[in-house]
Amino acid sequence: MTGANAPYGSLSWRGASLAAKEINAAGGVLGHKIELVRGDSQCTPVEGVLGLQRMISSDHIQFVLGDICSSATLAYEPIVENAKVLLINAASSDPTITYKAGVGGYKWTFRNYPTDEQRAGIVLKYASEQRHLHKIAILSVDNDYGRGAIALSKKFFQRYGITVVSEDYFQASTTEFLPELNKIKSSGAQAILMYGYAASSRLVARQMLESGLAGKIALIGNGDFTNPQTIKAAPSVLNGAIEAAAWSPDYDSARSKSFVHDYEAAYGGEVPQVHAFTHWETINLLAAAIRKAGSVDPAAVKQALAGISFDGATGVVKFDNHDQADLPMILYQVENGKPVIKGVFRTAVVYPKP
Repeated sequence: MTGANAPYGSLSWRGASLAAKEINAAGGVLGHKIELVRGDSQCTPVEGVLGLQRMISSDHIQFVLGDICSSATLAYEPIVENAKVLLINAASSDPTITYKAGVGGYKWTFRNYPTDEQRAGIVLKYASEQRHLHKIAILSVDNDYGRGAIALSKKFFQRYGITVVSEDYFQASTTEFLPELNKIKSSGAQAILMYGYAASSRLVARQMLESGLAGKIALIGNGDFTNPQTIKAAPSVLNGAIEAAAWSPDYDSARSKSFVHDYEAAYGGEVPQVHAFTHWETINLLAAAIRKAGSVDPAAVKQALAGISFDGATGVVKFDNHDQADLPMILYQVENGKPVIKGVFRTAVVYPKP
């Protein structure tokens, strides 16, 4: 759990650990206790593959939840296919992962997380139709996630009448954004389309405030904009920010509220983030598939998972023929310093034609 996305790895581990602890306290699954084994991909395919191969050969794992980073997950697909180890992803959002799964080829890869393509369509539809934001500046993290999300976003630009007035990318370690923001300031942009991480979003927001952009240019996309700490960094900048999320602590369902309560109790009042939730939920999904299969044999569990109907915290989870879960995304807008749900949407994945 090192590298640029180490915080997300730690949060995922906390969520998964809580689920395992709860399931084991209730007697386990078919008499078996869940044992978690942790690996560190450092968010790179090379390190991830090395770690996964060690876990398969030395730890004799049967199931994999991972990776946070899509590039690593894509590298895992042929590994688990050859080893017949079941991969259930709970965080990677590159649509290619499940383009290539199920009837797309890889039979041992499932994903219980929405894709960037789904997120992009939901965000841009709302931004253009409800907020009339059509002139967009792109400012996104320079990695597979950031560039991939922007490439997918561009599929929707013509549909929603969006014009790009500037386009810049930054390293996850970047701390100085004033040159890009000054260019954006004079570009006529109505919004900044940003895909990045919480630390970068907070720096961008503070420097937008310094640049006099608060209330003039909205942040849209995905960058932990609705996180209370991000909003706190520059409330006047974050007001009006638009973000689609797989889940949020204020999601109104009994199961979601129960998870938030139990997580806060387990971790000293810490409010859970989406990756903690998705890994908690996916451990529970895996346990349900094992029960349905009546076996811990990965092949039997794989078959059970393909046909499962799981009562999740955000609705019933089912998988399509690419082994992609049909999941809702929650659209948020920050209003008066707080994230407000503007709608819950499901969008079917459009797969490339063979």
